[in-house]
Amino acid sequence: MSAVREQRALVVGAGLAGAAVCAQLTRRGWHVTLLDAAAGAAQAASALPVGMLSPHVTRAPTPLSRLSALGVADMQAELERLLPPGQGWQACQVDNLGHDPGRWPAALVRPAALVQGWLREAAATGRLQTRWNAPVARLRREAGPGQASHWTATDAAGRELAQAPWAVVASALGSLAVLQDTDHRLGLDALPLRPVKGQMSLAALTGPPLAERPMRNNGVFVPLYEDAGLAPDWPTRVWSMGSTYHRGDASTTLSDADHERNRDSLQAMHPDAARHMAQAARAGELMGWAQVRCASLDRLPLMGAVPDVEALQTRLSESAPRRGGLLLAQVPRLDGLYMLSALGSRGLTLAHWCAQQLAAQMADEPTADVAPDLLQALDPARFVWRRVRKQGRVGA
Repeated sequence: MSAVREQRALVVGAGLAGAAVCAQLTRRGWHVTLLDAAAGAAQAASALPVGMLSPHVTRAPTPLSRLSALGVADMQAELERLLPPGQGWQACQVDNLGHDPGRWPAALVRPAALVQGWLREAAATGRLQTRWNAPVARLRREAGPGQASHWTATDAAGRELAQAPWAVVASALGSLAVLQDTDHRLGLDALPLRPVKGQMSLAALTGPPLAERPMRNNGVFVPLYEDAGLAPDWPTRVWSMGSTYHRGDASTTLSDADHERNRDSLQAMHPDAARHMAQAARAGELMGWAQVRCASLDRLPLMGAVPDVEALQTRLSESAPRRGGLLLAQVPRLDGLYMLSALGSRGLTLAHWCAQQLAAQMADEPTADVAPDLLQALDPARFVWRRVRKQGRVGA
């Protein structure tokens, strides 16, 4: 009789995605070890000073607009449950000035407040262990005689950091390096993750808001955000504009050119605010924040069980083609290994909803209330599956 697999998991990455996974698993009674290379949580893209939670409006439904409708409602409920208004978020409305113009309900959110809230909640269960300054370089699957398999996380020197029967990689762009160094190496063609640099421009605000409400077109303009939890050396009242969107750029260096791009976008939305920004720059009062988002080739997140490319290749080489082709659900998976990554610019919208679906998959819970095509649109195996179908390689 095979050993029963314990409900213990490693989670790699302590941003929005990883913290949401920790919250969802510990709520279900799982024991979780969270590993991150930084000295604390929300140190990379999730350290964004202020983000916008709002609908993704399109003329016709798309997978992203449908996911966003689910995610916005879910995240709004989490904000109201987890954080008092004014302590990491505040409700607002946003004027959409570009495609599909209109005024929509929204919220201004400091992502780190959410991350810390989820981790506090998870720690209060007594089922969360955190390991900071613990950069995971490799995940290795191991099993002893008569034992269930488990995943071991090691650093670049091969030192063991932690192990558990289950592992979730949720370290944004860093997910690719970790997953490329599993026992079944995954190339960029199987998990096409891309860096997208974004820079925000912001400054202290001592007077009234620069506009009546936030605006969105080529970027988001926030005329006032108040939060005592911003960086220790930052003011508590700021305005912001951003961010830029540079595909393929993995740098975090602040750029005067990107400030200018933000100013140009602001000029199109609110000329008076653009003049205010130019004055702040001349006075040396303009601040900036730059980080790297992680996006996939089709701009949708990757959420679910990680494909086993070697097993798939073996299966295709041994099986005769058959009518109908290979179904996505038939792609072999690496046992006990999951991921949540490539949230792109929609981390606030989708992190918690995706984590909920991921935890349900890991716990083998039904997901009858979610349209199957949406889950398929997020499946990490979709890229290798599409490649196989395009090449005409079909198997059992």
